[in-house]
Amino acid sequence: MKRHLLIIFTLVLLAPAGMAQETTASAPSVAQDFNKSKLDQYFDALEAGDRFMGSVAVSRNGELIYSRSLGFADIAKNKKANASTKYRIGSISKTFTTVLVMKAVEDGKLELDQTIDRYFPAIKNADKITIGYLLYHRSGIHSFTDDPGFLTWNTQAKTEAEMVALITEGGIDFEPNAQSAYSNSNFVLLTFILENCFGKPYPALVDSLIAEPADLHNTYMGGKINTDDHEALSYQYSGKWDLSDETDSSIPLGAGAIVSTPGDLVKFSDALFGGKLISAESLNLMKTIQGNFGMGLIPIPFYEYAGLGHTGGIDGFSSVFSHFANGNISYALTSNGTNFNNNDISVAVLSALFGKEYSIPEFSGFEASEDDLESYEGIYSSPMIPLKITITTEKGKLMAQATGQPAFPLEATARHEFSFPAASVVIEFNPSEKSLILKQGGGQFKFTRE
Repeated sequence: MKRHLLIIFTLVLLAPAGMAQETTASAPSVAQDFNKSKLDQYFDALEAGDRFMGSVAVSRNGELIYSRSLGFADIAKNKKANASTKYRIGSISKTFTTVLVMKAVEDGKLELDQTIDRYFPAIKNADKITIGYLLYHRSGIHSFTDDPGFLTWNTQAKTEAEMVALITEGGIDFEPNAQSAYSNSNFVLLTFILENCFGKPYPALVDSLIAEPADLHNTYMGGKINTDDHEALSYQYSGKWDLSDETDSSIPLGAGAIVSTPGDLVKFSDALFGGKLISAESLNLMKTIQGNFGMGLIPIPFYEYAGLGHTGGIDGFSSVFSHFANGNISYALTSNGTNFNNNDISVAVLSALFGKEYSIPEFSGFEASEDDLESYEGIYSSPMIPLKITITTEKGKLMAQATGQPAFPLEATARHEFSFPAASVVIEFNPSEKSLILKQGGGQFKFTRE
């Protein structure tokens, strides 16, 4: 749900470099035991380094086999997170919304190929845009979260009429079914369609058609965050944990406003892929990929294992869930603050499960001198990337800011070398040449100080 504002790109759960997705038929058997002690040591290291706040859970054959929680649900009140702490799950909400759409189709209330002009006649191409196009992100409807002004009004409550007007005014980015492009607008519109065809509010549909049959006790449509009800606030790291703004839930709705726990998410995953929520035919439609997306699902491969699930992000929250048919494994992570790359955490957990090598992180604690910090300051540009990077110091902390993006703290790892763990960014300075090398995602980009 959130607009990712990091240099170059943001990593979500991906297969390690060079590893391609294969069919489950060719995947080897999953080990029945894994080294829980080493995985605990991995999370102990994150906790000691104050790198991650959140929770993870793993189930095998419908049984919870691992869970761990770190950090705080509310720092000011000193409320620590535990397995019952509830987090906003952002765009994982889209999977829930898709299940509700498939239920409506099964009940004869909707058809995937019906157009949306009956509900939203003012939206351009409404007579060509189908329910299926909304689900597959092939509608062409512009995503309101991509608007430059979104973060100026996202904390203000909106009515259905106001949201439809905002989406209508946003127009279209391409003709229906011409391509795939992620749009939160699609799933906000689906929320209103579901309420219309069922004659019930979206929160009640989540409760009756998903939470109750899947036995989810901590999953529901969120509202104003209440930490006294075991709900977590979210934070951004800038050398310390800063409380994030709170998007009003009336805006993301079925695109990103559901609250849950990792324990509930793996139960939801097991129920969905186990055929307890929708028919096998409906599930197969959800799993069918068109362009980059399934219906409410995206491919999440790990080495030779084919996973399906979804990622999510809203405010300072981030999340992921994935189901692997090989081994009948479901995995979920929810986070309300990170000073680390959550993708690496997911890779570590899955590596433990699937018998792959992974390392326990080490944090150097290297202290850069004031003279060195001053020598790095300036504005850097590169012919390789249409962004400038401004390097400054604030209270003895080195900060970097790319054009049009928020500043983020850099952590010294060696002399002239710094990192931003949350996005796997490494910056190496060469003061004598007045240059820096930015490394991310296997790429290296040279910038020169102006």
